[in-house]
Amino acid sequence: MNPSPAVLFPCLVALAFAAGCATEPGPFPPLDTTKFTLENTDRFVLMDAPAQHSVTCTGLQERVLADGRLEVVANVKNRESRRIQVQINCVFKDEQGFSTGDETPWQTLILTENATEAVRFTAMNPVARKYTVRVRQAR
Repeated sequence: MNPSPAVLFPCLVALAFAAGCATEPGPFPPLDTTKFTLENTDRFVLMDAPAQHSVTCTGLQERVLADGRLEVVANVKNRESRRIQVQINCVFKDEQGFSTGDETPWQTLILTENATEAVRFTAMNPVARKYTVRVRQAR
């Protein structure tokens, strides 16, 4: 038994409408509130899609120096088989996670094919207890 055109047509229209409304998720949803949450909770954040594709962190080491300042070493790995250039910085935060106003300048990091580089950051004052290392595509 074949369905009648009166039944088939509305079904096809509904199916076409539903397919037209489907969208592929991009690297960032339209209202990306997770980026700000990540910067508040994570210690290593990739700031854009090229960095997300090319870079990873293989380890973070932290220690408090004799004078009370926090020192952080980030091991940054190039996941690609080509040389890349990124920028990296560190935002130091107090015990509650608020910025201490101590943010390192963005520095350029050149990573050869599949290489890992250690990048060291030191807080300017002894208030810092937390941090976020941020990486973005070189500008």
